[in-house]
Amino acid sequence: MTSLPSPVTALLRRTSAGDQAAASELFEQLYTDLKARAQRVVRTADATLQPTALVHEAWLKLVPERSPSFADRTHFLRAAAAAMRSVLVDHIRARRTQKRGGDASHVEIDMIADIYDKRAVDLLVLDEALERLAKMDPQLAQVVELRFFAGLQMQEIGPLLGVSTSSVERAWRTASAWLRAELGTS
Repeated sequence: MTSLPSPVTALLRRTSAGDQAAASELFEQLYTDLKARAQRVVRTADATLQPTALVHEAWLKLVPERSPSFADRTHFLRAAAAAMRSVLVDHIRARRTQKRGGDASHVEIDMIADIYDKRAVDLLVLDEALERLAKMDPQLAQVVELRFFAGLQMQEIGPLLGVSTSSVERAWRTASAWLRAELGTS
């Protein structure tokens, strides 16, 4: 006996097949969750980028005019984390270009990850460090991306990556230590 796909998975499949009505319904179903995640990420990141704008910009990256292909909710959440990261980084770069380097934006990441203990991290520097980390260990970078940019808890990340919560916690500690060293924070 096979189980039926979840409503979100069914909508993702219909959206992948080009069903625009399914894409709209999917957005409605996921909007509240995505906005809550975006609020956690931008709470202190950048006052000019509101959570609603982050969600809408990320959605446009996730579900462009052509039909995206998401296997399931897990695949979608991974893509959503990457899209939010991309939107935030693009926004910061655009602001810096406009201001010619003035007023660098910072993200207070202690609201999402207690290990940073009230430290501010330049989002562009963090993005560059994550790129380097991904070359060394893609899973460590993915744990950071899901935790930081999607606002997921450890117990939520494990099933997304197909590993135990304790494995995610170990990966988080390792990635956090590496990032602290790379970013010059202690």
